[in-house]
Amino acid sequence: MDQSTTSLPEGRYSRRTDQEADRRLRTAAIVCGVLFLGLVGWLGTSYLLRETAINGSVPTFQAVSDSELQLQLSVSKREGTAGVCTVRSQGEDGGVVGQYDFPVPAEGDRYSAVVTLRTTARGTTAQLLGCTPRG
Repeated sequence: MDQSTTSLPEGRYSRRTDQEADRRLRTAAIVCGVLFLGLVGWLGTSYLLRETAINGSVPTFQAVSDSELQLQLSVSKREGTAGVCTVRSQGEDGGVVGQYDFPVPAEGDRYSAVVTLRTTARGTTAQLLGCTPRG
């Protein structure tokens, strides 16, 4: 048997050591982690800014007739922010019987009003679907 050592063909295999490969992998993982944390931070901040621009609630409502629902719309918002709050009502069977976009004026940082929602049948709920600031 020949005891001679065989060497790898020149240029066929990379000359990187395991330490170099580990360092490159570690660097790639750190870059991906920083990018991921940046994305989460950006999404969280944009969500909070959008949510705090205008928020509303419907604390009370009352069916006045088979075609009208009176409700109190309470909105907190940034000073000077106008918007629209969407409210819907459902009937006993769960079907939507009325929906309307109520305008919110820009004046003040709070808005509260008793508004009337017209329905196609007697409404049993008044749900605030959301408020959107107007640009």
